[in-house]
Amino acid sequence: MRVPFFLDQASTLAPRVDALYYGLVALTAIMMGIIFLPMFYFLYKYRRGNKADRRPIRIPTWKIEMTWTVIPLFIVIGFYCWGSSVYFEIERPPAKAMEINIIGKQWMWKLQHAEGNREINQLHVPVGETVRLTLTSQDVIHDFAVPAFRIKQDVLPGRYVVEWFKATKEGTYHIFCNEYCGVSHASMIGEVIVMSPAAYQDWLARGQPEETLVQSGERLFRELGCSGCHMGNSQIRAPRLEGVFGKPVPLQGGQFVVADEKYIRDSILLPQSQIVYGYAPLMPTYAGHVTEEELFQLIAYIKGLGNKQPEYMK
Repeated sequence: MRVPFFLDQASTLAPRVDALYYGLVALTAIMMGIIFLPMFYFLYKYRRGNKADRRPIRIPTWKIEMTWTVIPLFIVIGFYCWGSSVYFEIERPPAKAMEINIIGKQWMWKLQHAEGNREINQLHVPVGETVRLTLTSQDVIHDFAVPAFRIKQDVLPGRYVVEWFKATKEGTYHIFCNEYCGVSHASMIGEVIVMSPAAYQDWLARGQPEETLVQSGERLFRELGCSGCHMGNSQIRAPRLEGVFGKPVPLQGGQFVVADEKYIRDSILLPQSQIVYGYAPLMPTYAGHVTEEELFQLIAYIKGLGNKQPEYMK
């Protein structure tokens, strides 16, 4: 089997990551040359028995000290700025992106699209479209990695982490778990299938279930009785959820927290940890009553409740 020396560059991030990597390799090679070539030369020139001039050379040492201090300092700062720009691009998903939820589980990846389509160890995406992944683990620490896209993210139980990419080439690319997660860790592999936009829409239509992610969340929201407190003309005074996602929420004690995926998850599983200002801590915990997939559905529904101002911001 032929092992390629260079991996495919199949995302917009890949060329930037590779350029930084090759820059660091080149810098390392240059520094090795600057250090080891003179070292071997002097070892040869001043070897025992060779009639070389060994008298001390009078040179201004402060100039040498300044040179080998200042020049490497600027080189290192330059690489730091370069690496930081790549890191911030990787860690800041674009505002508008296709959203896909992923759950790591011993030993598989469970994926769900906003349209409701579910996959196991496969991810279908269209070429040229930004994809935002929200990931969590059902059991232990995993690591979602797609080498061809140059992306890698630890997936932690009890937390949501975000990763994104924009595929530039159609094809099939490996998914690996890069964190040892148990006896079948080596089998926790999958593939990203990058398709043309038309082929992707056809794949969605052929496999689309009866409910989208938001519709599943709305049904679950009512089945769990959440609508009796948080929506419409509820008798129990509880924070309304219309338009709350992405907004700052005032808490008891004077702090504020942004209503993101993590806040909604914690409000469902740990409702006493962050009490909204002006409300009593009456909500029961749903820990053990909802699965990770159902949490994603509830969050998708709350995110889709519209852009109306929450009542505490009026």
